[in-house]
Amino acid sequence: MKRSSGALARTSALLLVLFALSGAPAHAGSWVHGSYTNLWGSRGFQLWVPTGYQPGEALPLVVALHGCFQNPDQFAGLSRLNQKADAEKFLVLYPNQATLFNGTQCWNFMIATNQERDRGEPSIVVGMVDWVKSRYAVDSRRVYVGGVSAGAVLSSILLACYSDVFAAGMVGAGAMYKAATTASGSVYAMAFGSIYSPDDRGADAWACSRKPRWQVPVLVLHGTEDDVVNPINGEQAVRQFLQTNDYGDDGANNDSVPYAPTRVWSGRSTGGRDYLVKEYAYAGRLLVQKYELKGMGHAWPGGDPSYLFADPSGPDATTLMWDFFKQHIR
Repeated sequence: MKRSSGALARTSALLLVLFALSGAPAHAGSWVHGSYTNLWGSRGFQLWVPTGYQPGEALPLVVALHGCFQNPDQFAGLSRLNQKADAEKFLVLYPNQATLFNGTQCWNFMIATNQERDRGEPSIVVGMVDWVKSRYAVDSRRVYVGGVSAGAVLSSILLACYSDVFAAGMVGAGAMYKAATTASGSVYAMAFGSIYSPDDRGADAWACSRKPRWQVPVLVLHGTEDDVVNPINGEQAVRQFLQTNDYGDDGANNDSVPYAPTRVWSGRSTGGRDYLVKEYAYAGRLLVQKYELKGMGHAWPGGDPSYLFADPSGPDATTLMWDFFKQHIR
């Protein structure tokens, strides 16, 4: 039986579509597993490629850093970040801290090697970012980093030392840059706050990024009843990044970026969680935003309750994070 010219055309079109899909880097809405190695070591990672990904369309990239006793799958499940990525169309990179390098899967943020540019774990994470950029369509102006607990402290380090890579970041239940420089010091800092001056660390962070003349927007989330990472760490992180941004404005420590919030307001989540928000705007731009979550412990607010460290009463940290990120382009 002969096929009609219309049927042949439809068959040819279908074959062309299948051929094009077979040549795509990854199927949309799927995991890509890999590892990255440099002189400082090797770590695995998982990349979420969202539904609707097209190789020619440059998308934002969010680097999501899990906390202790977590892995990428668990952090993705807790945060529901992949669902947000599908809805808003961005890539998500989840670096993985193996138990070989830390028995509790914590990022080793307290080790001096991991607090500098082009060294240690920060260099590995940035190497992963470069790996993704080399294989997927990434908008380099919209690369962000955020994490929880130990992952949040590593986020502070990456924002401090690679402000040329990350357009904005989120510190969830974490601490400022170089809050501790030893293992024993990290135990003290988590319990009582850092012994170091946030202003001094703000200058150190600016220097780690090679003294740039731009700002580093940061969202800070912290529960007022966090008994793992003392809430004072959240306030120190705010102060440190404001000081970093003061230097980034004009290269001088002259309070051009003031510490006083430009707006303070309160709210209540649909789950009944009260919160206080402090906003620090500069030149019409929201530079630092802090959510103080009333009565919340060490948790990811709005997280899936089937995972550890979830506080389902909200507000939804994933939505807050993405809403903050998408305001900022490097």
